[in-house]
Amino acid sequence: MQTATVSTLKKELAHQSKTQLIELCLRLAKFKKENKELLTYLLFEAHDEEAYIYGIEEQMDEAFEAINVSSYYFIKKSVRKILSSTKKHIRYSQKKETEVELLLYFCRKLREMKPSFTKSPVLRNTYSTQIRMIENAMSKLHEDLQYDYGLELQKLKS
Repeated sequence: MQTATVSTLKKELAHQSKTQLIELCLRLAKFKKENKELLTYLLFEAHDEEAYIYGIEEQMDEAFEAINVSSYYFIKKSVRKILSSTKKHIRYSQKKETEVELLLYFCRKLREMKPSFTKSPVLRNTYSTQIRMIENAMSKLHEDLQYDYGLELQKLKS
């Protein structure tokens, strides 16, 4: 079976009835966890982005608290898992403000973590990569937001 392009799917979905669209969405939600999470975001959380960000930050707090700090191997694996989850939630939102806020929060939590991330080259690289991603996302924001987030970013860089 050959997969259809997004534009082809869009044209075909335009010809479907409301009940057929509902059935298609429910089948997608049953098929994969990410589809269900995205549908949950779109239906229940997209209207209140601040609450969504707050919820993700709480999840990050819990995940950082649960990190096994006995060795940098476990720390590295846990940090990657937290970052992966955060990136997934950023993809659901597709808003640059949300991306900047969540990545700033991630970097802040990583910086506060004991033992220090600076002793591990992998964690240092992860941190610096996220700083670059924040700068890239900030460049696409309004000037006022760039200034506000820029102040926070300077604190993380120092």
